[in-house]
Parts: sequence; C-alpha cells; structure tokens
Amino acid sequence: MKLGGGTLLAQLLSLNYLNNESPPIVKAFVPGKLFSTMTKPATTSTSSAAASATTCSKTGNPLPNLPIPDPLLSLTPGTWAYDTMSRRLNKEILQRTYEENEEAFNSPPFATALEKFNILRKELDDAANTKLTHLSPVDEITDGRSPEVIAREEREWHDILAPYIERGDTWLSAPWLVTEFYAYRRLIEAIGYYDKSNPDTYLYDPFQVAKRAGLESSVKSAENMLEKIVSLPHTKEGVALAAAFALWGNKMDLSIWPADAENSSLDVFAKILHAADENLLHDDTAVLTDHCEKLRERGDGKIDIIVDNAGFELVTDLALADHLVASGVAQVVTFQLKSHPTFVSDALEKDLLETVEHYASLSEETYPNAHAAGLRWKEYLDAGKWVCHEDNFWVQPSPMWEMPDPLRSDMKERCDLAFVKGDANYRRLLGDRYWDYSSPFQDVVGCYFPCPVCSLRTLKAEVGCGMDKEQVERAKSLDDDWMVNGRFGVVQFGTGAE
Repeated sequence: MKLGGGTLLAQLLSLNYLNNESPPIVKAFVPGKLFSTMTKPATTSTSSAAASATTCSKTGNPLPNLPIPDPLLSLTPGTWAYDTMSRRLNKEILQRTYEENEEAFNSPPFATALEKFNILRKELDDAANTKLTHLSPVDEITDGRSPEVIAREEREWHDILAPYIERGDTWLSAPWLVTEFYAYRRLIEAIGYYDKSNPDTYLYDPFQVAKRAGLESSVKSAENMLEKIVSLPHTKEGVALAAAFALWGNKMDLSIWPADAENSSLDVFAKILHAADENLLHDDTAVLTDHCEKLRERGDGKIDIIVDNAGFELVTDLALADHLVASGVAQVVTFQLKSHPTFVSDALEKDLLETVEHYASLSEETYPNAHAAGLRWKEYLDAGKWVCHEDNFWVQPSPMWEMPDPLRSDMKERCDLAFVKGDANYRRLLGDRYWDYSSPFQDVVGCYFPCPVCSLRTLKAEVGCGMDKEQVERAKSLDDDWMVNGRFGVVQFGTGAE
C-alpha cells in the first residue's frame, strides 16, 4: 500500500476497504487531529507572538495564526524565482508574446505600444540593477474604465509598490510575487489596454494566440473526461472525482473507468482515485466531501471557483462546476476571474464565455460529449446558475489576507465554499512566503479566509504549507524538481474565519 495513495482516500470517503485491508496509519491526514488543529490557534512563544498581529493593519482582516515569515525574493541564482525574473520572463515569455503578435506590434497603431514594450524588456534585461518605478498616471479622458475604478486601481498599485520604490529595490530585490504581477501590469500599460482612443490596442489581449491554441487543443482530452463527468454518482465519491479532475486534468488515469459507470460499484471509483492521488502530499478530500454533502442536503449551496488558467484547465473547472450544480451540491457557482490579461494563460470572463461557445459549437458527431457539455454550460449561464465575476484583486500581488471590501464581505456573506485553483493563486494564499512545509493549512490560510476554502494545487513554485514531513521527504527522494514541475499536488481544506 502506498503511503499517500488513493486507497486511503477511498477509505476516508466511507468506501469499502479495498482487498479487506485495515486502515493504514498516515500522518498526512488524521481526521481527529485535523479538526483539533482547525479550532485551536497555534501556540507561539512570547517573542513570536509579539511579531504576529491578529489583524491586518491595511484592511483589518484576520491574519494567519502563525508569525508571518519573509517573502520570496529573486536574488538567489538557481532558484525558480531568480530564473523567472532574470531570464525566463523576458527571454521566453515576452519574446514569445512579441512573436505571436509581431504583425500587430509592428503596425502603426501599435507604435507607442511597441516602444513601451521594448522599454519594459530592456528593464528586465538588466533586472538586477533596474529600480522599480510607479505606473504612469492614467488619462481619465481616454481610459475606458469608470473614474472610481481608475482611482481605486491607481491607489492600490501605488500602495503595493511604494515600500519597495522608497527602499530603492530592483526587479530582483523586491518580493518575487510583487515584481511578477507588476511586470504583467506594465505590459498592459505598454499596450494601451484601457486606452479607448485607440481601437486597435483597446482591450487587446496579447496572449490571445496562446489562449486560442490552448482552447482548440483541449477538446480531444476533454471529450473523454466530459463523458465521465456526467456519469459521476451524486455522492461524496462523485465530488471527490470531480475535484480530482480539476486538480490533475489529463493526468488522470481513465483506462480503468467502467463502461457502465452509472451501475458500477463504488469500489471501482475508489481504484480510480487510488491511481489519481498517489502524488498528493496532503489530502483533505474527506473533509471537502463532508462539507459538500452538507451543502447538498441544504439545497442552496453557493460555491466560488477562483480560476487560474484558460484552456484545458479551465475546462476542468467548468466540469467541476457542472457536477456541483447537477448533483445538487451548488445552487449557484460563481467564477472569480482576472480583470485583464496576465500570466499568459490566466482566464478572463471573455475566455470562459469563448470556451463555452466553442464547445457548444463543436460537431455533435465528432465530439458528442464536449458538444453536449457546451450546450449544458450555456444553459447554466443563461439560468444564472453560473455567474462570472472579474475583479482587480485577482491581478494584483497582495496576499489574500489583504482582500479588500466589497470582495471580501461578499464572499464572507454569500459563499459557502471557495475552490482556489492554480499556483499563482496558491502563492497569494500564502503571501508567497517561506512557511514551514508542515505548517497547518488551517493556521496559515483557513483561519483568515472569508469563507470555507479548498485549494486544488499542483506544485509549481518554491512555497508550500500543510504537507506531511514524510511525504515531503518522499517527494524529494523521487524528484529533485518536486516543488516546481507540477508532478505533486495537494488538496487542502480550511474552515474560513469565524
């Protein structure tokens, strides 16, 4: 039996034990201890307590229960942060962005955009010596947003950057999360994304080529998955599998899926879960499914999905939302989406709507399941069972314990559960800081988040928490790049602030 395998997950979901084995003892998830951890703040020494406030000085929101550690910087050669900010962002991402938009960028309407784009690239080319600067002032006459939105975003970005600009920080010495988000905001500024006086650059998505390619290539993999989603049982096991699809996507092994899924024994689904989660370093699926079962019994669940990438990953999010609505766990699912293009593939409302339309328009003969899913998703949107919400907070580097109102108050009052998808969102849950890998997720995230929260994350950055020490050592022994290559993942649940 594997230490982190799906047999444990199946047992926790109240399935029959496979092969009549006794429950294994695994430190990664012990229900009694987990709930004890969730309800008791971490004990700290006097010095640690003095260094750890209970509420955020900026917002008044609750903070993590544990003393907040230092943020990741980009100064150390050999780290993913250093490589991203000193090389990869400019030489790979922005270079590919130029190549995919070369014709537009070299056209007369983009002359100013290209000049500013090249200035940004020049700064990144000398990231170690180039100091950060504030965003340029906005022309309210030509900006397509409301004065209130403009003023708020200007204030937010000024407050984010001010400490590092005043200190004379460079692209490498300021926190990695700040500079990475800032680079994409600078790209939006360079393009003239909000400049309604230039119809060629206004709302121009420089990542549209990549997103479209991801959408079109997603269909073949999704066709198989979407056949399975509609056959999931309306039980805890169904939620567990839908969440596993949203986490692992096309890494799921579907070769053992039963031909007659609707009439199959739940033990079959346990075997599929076993194959899916052997690389989980922490697994709170049992707590998640218990929570979802309560929402199903209540009948009026409101669930948010904080979306990460467009393309196939977004399709898995839609599949999860599909199951949550169809199975009665959620009455309404709200997709929290980015307000402007960022991180290449991150999804905006337009990307979600384009995905739904694309799937609905597919050939029913060639892709019957994807086509049917697209039509079903359109009905959810039309009926208000799916709602899209964009917010500037999702394109900024502030830690999520600084979530502003009205977003935070809305989620606290309305939302029964929020799924947080993707690595950048996870980094923000943790403030992109050096938490001990074994620090409980409840004490780092669950204690401050505005509502119950479940993170579905494959590891792609050098931060983490809530992972069992033995599991971490196992991952290290299997893969030197275990923190950054997406091979390992976590399903982590927090209760939310009281």
